[in-house]
Amino acid sequence: MKFLRTILSACALLLSAWLAHGDGEEVVVIYNTEMPGSKMVAEHYAAARQVPPNQIFGFGLTTNEVISRADFTDFLQKPLADRLESAGFWKFGEVTTPATNGEPELTNIRVVQSKIRYVVLCYGVPLKIAPSTGKDEPAARFMRAELRSNQASVDSELAWLPLVKMKIPLAGPLANPFYLCTNRAAMNCTNGILLVSRLDGPSADIANHLVDKAMEAETNGLWGRAYFDARGLSPANTNYYVGDFWMLAGAEVSRQLGFEVEVDTNEATFPADFPMSHIAIYAGWYAFDPCGPFIAPKMEFMPGAIAYHLNSFSAESVRTATQHWCGPLLARGVTCTMGCVYEPYLQFTPNIAFTLQALGSGYTFGEAAWTSQIALSWQTAVIGDPLYQPFKKSSQELHAELSRAKNPLIEWSFDRLMCLDLAHGLRPAQLFSFLENLPLTTQTAVLSEKLANLYDASGKPSSAIDAWQNALKLNPSPQQEIRIRLTLGEKLVAQERNAEALDDYRALIAEAPDYPGRSGIDDKLKVLEQKAADAKKP
Repeated sequence: MKFLRTILSACALLLSAWLAHGDGEEVVVIYNTEMPGSKMVAEHYAAARQVPPNQIFGFGLTTNEVISRADFTDFLQKPLADRLESAGFWKFGEVTTPATNGEPELTNIRVVQSKIRYVVLCYGVPLKIAPSTGKDEPAARFMRAELRSNQASVDSELAWLPLVKMKIPLAGPLANPFYLCTNRAAMNCTNGILLVSRLDGPSADIANHLVDKAMEAETNGLWGRAYFDARGLSPANTNYYVGDFWMLAGAEVSRQLGFEVEVDTNEATFPADFPMSHIAIYAGWYAFDPCGPFIAPKMEFMPGAIAYHLNSFSAESVRTATQHWCGPLLARGVTCTMGCVYEPYLQFTPNIAFTLQALGSGYTFGEAAWTSQIALSWQTAVIGDPLYQPFKKSSQELHAELSRAKNPLIEWSFDRLMCLDLAHGLRPAQLFSFLENLPLTTQTAVLSEKLANLYDASGKPSSAIDAWQNALKLNPSPQQEIRIRLTLGEKLVAQERNAEALDDYRALIAEAPDYPGRSGIDDKLKVLEQKAADAKKP
């Protein structure tokens, strides 16, 4: 963990402090004229982000999620570049690269002036480009066989559109010069990258509300808890450990941002009976379809929630609410996510730790998504409002605004203060007195649970039990209540307060009769009931 902190601290020092704000005038919005609902999503987004009407483009495209390479080129890629140029948003010109390292001087035509940085693809714009044959690219012969395909996500293929007049090879991944970029200003079309994202999902309605949730979080803050589902791999597992490293590093980033963080390092994914409440951030791997808590029809994703599941085909389709990952996550309330449309190979998937680090440093979602990817012209789809800045406001600014407005979310702001203090090295025993003296603590389930956890970590079990019991009286969320009751039951048994533990587990079953861990609770009840019966024997 010390190694993780060292790496993350270095990343933080490298990240630019320049906080350019996303602007609707930097965005072009694209919809599919053939897809019902696509224009509605485009117009809603444009109104919300104040995108000028002349920056909304409609193209006649297939309504399938997959498009042929020829149709992508003829009906989207080239027409979009032409319209950007003819409308005056782009100017192409010659750029000369000086001779170096034995390579001759090279002159290319590329974008030299640009008024836009982002493209938003709306519901109904195809998701992926099918592989094509018959185009021989000599450079592909020097690639590993598995990387020679020219299939790609539409998002990733459009990301290099400023270079469309150059001879860019279509086979294999294209190196992204902005991977781990520390200068937001450099990520623009004149440097060869277009920040592409899509408003998509199982329905037009789901896609339509992604910007609303993003803007709500920008206004009121991204609050809640962070969950990371690693696999417990050893660094000796050279093929896959990097995936676990990204998950563990992402957890540490989230701690440094002030979130309550839970990390699972079992090989399996989170089990179905794992209570996930107030989800602000989720990252995990490696299941093909939603499982565990994610098969529930409703989940407690907070406005602005960021969720990502690392899987080779997590975005094979986004119009399903039951298969793969991106569609189901969006259907259950996620605000932004990423996924792969075809096999990417692990090293070419997004580095979720850096995505979160960049967002925490003020990057927009569009910037953070593309700076966390080592390749363009490859397999990643980026879904969500690219202008979304979950940390647009500082913690101090948000706290002051919530306090003035008497906004109930102020409980989360106090919780974040505690988490930040713990992340900076303070001990739980140094913090609980603050919450004890804060009147709001006894009025909210979030802070009462936090106080209980601080008591528990400070070796004050009786005080912790009292605080958990108080939290249960303060309208906790359904998943929060399950978590508190599970914890409380264990602590009561440890204190030999078996009668209270019995009441607690019975209440859990009564309040959540469909809880997936019901059989385990029944077993605990049998043990406690037997102990109660034995205690009554003469």
